[in-house]
Amino acid sequence: MDIDPESLPVKERYALLTSFIQPRPIAWVSTQDGEGRLNLAPFSFFTGVTANPMTLCFAPARTKEGRKKDTLLNIEETGEFVVSIVTEETARKAVETSAEWPRGVSEFEKAGLTPAPSARVKPPRVRESPVSLECELSRLVSVSEGPIGGTLVLGRVVFVHAEGALSHEALKTVGRLEGDWYAPVREAFRLPRPRL
Repeated sequence: MDIDPESLPVKERYALLTSFIQPRPIAWVSTQDGEGRLNLAPFSFFTGVTANPMTLCFAPARTKEGRKKDTLLNIEETGEFVVSIVTEETARKAVETSAEWPRGVSEFEKAGLTPAPSARVKPPRVRESPVSLECELSRLVSVSEGPIGGTLVLGRVVFVHAEGALSHEALKTVGRLEGDWYAPVREAFRLPRPRL
């Protein structure tokens, strides 16, 4: 299969990209606007960037109409957010928070989740998640302002909440596949890196 992505409609490009970049970890991002109204949404274009300083990134896509999502609007307004980790136990709730509710509606309330106070930033973390990373905005990189375009959000981790052991066996994280498919991280194999 040889494909020129520019020959495809945007929706098909997205489907193609997500069909081979997998499994993708999920950033469950909580924010609040200047009035203190809460927002919570999952994003699977997410990864760590560097440990010095501890930095992560995620990329919220724009809507089909090209509008910015509430998560990005809130981060632009306040410069703060929290990334909670999605597990097998919380996956269904995370998907519930992906619905495009009107601005100002709390996905915490809609999904029956508990906002827990953060230590260094104003947005709360998800109490039901075993790991939450409090972040201050480092940089925004606008990649495309068109429909389903995206912005790369780089955030410096300023505080970490973690319960229990920090291993794939204990956390039971979930990765996003294509479409509505998800995969638990249950089996792993070890490959030591070569030492020269």
